[in-house]
Amino acid sequence: MSEPLILHEYAPSGNCYKIRLTAALLGLPLARRHYDIMRGETRTPDFLANVNANGRIPVLQIGERFLPESNAACFWLATGSALIPDDRYDRADMLRWMFWEQYNHEPNIAMLRFWLAFVGEAALTDAQRGQIAGKRAAGEAALDLMAAELDRRDWLVGATPSLADVCLFAYTHVADAGGFDLEHWPAILRWIARVEALPGYVPITD
Repeated sequence: MSEPLILHEYAPSGNCYKIRLTAALLGLPLARRHYDIMRGETRTPDFLANVNANGRIPVLQIGERFLPESNAACFWLATGSALIPDDRYDRADMLRWMFWEQYNHEPNIAMLRFWLAFVGEAALTDAQRGQIAGKRAAGEAALDLMAAELDRRDWLVGATPSLADVCLFAYTHVADAGGFDLEHWPAILRWIARVEALPGYVPITD
């Protein structure tokens, strides 16, 4: 890749981390530009005009082009690599897991992590506190579904790791920060260890 890559990010975010992890696993150089979302730095006129009109990160900058949405950025980085299956069905199944992550997994597990570990329960609104039980139940259901799959196979799609594993790893491995005890899902813990053993792996704190 000849175009320079810059990740516009908030480092603790799992959505930002999955892009860093994808790049690291593929050995791709990735510059990083940090924004403090707690201070509204992604809502400034400059950011909205020049980085992402939707006011969110991550955004992967590819030369002079800007690609929002974490899973789209991961897909762009991994195109042509072993992280995207050659088999047509497996490739579609990988995308299925990536869509599911954003619709069923991230809104519950990631949101509880953000509320409890970054905002703080005492600072939540009454409306947010009222959503905690429902999000916890939905998050547990998502982990149940993952565990059932990983109890019978090493990776979510096919016989080797794919973007499905990378994208779901990002928030799953820190789910304890949202109040989810991963000891209840030993198949997930074994899978986490497999991801962490991949060549090029970097932790979320890097």
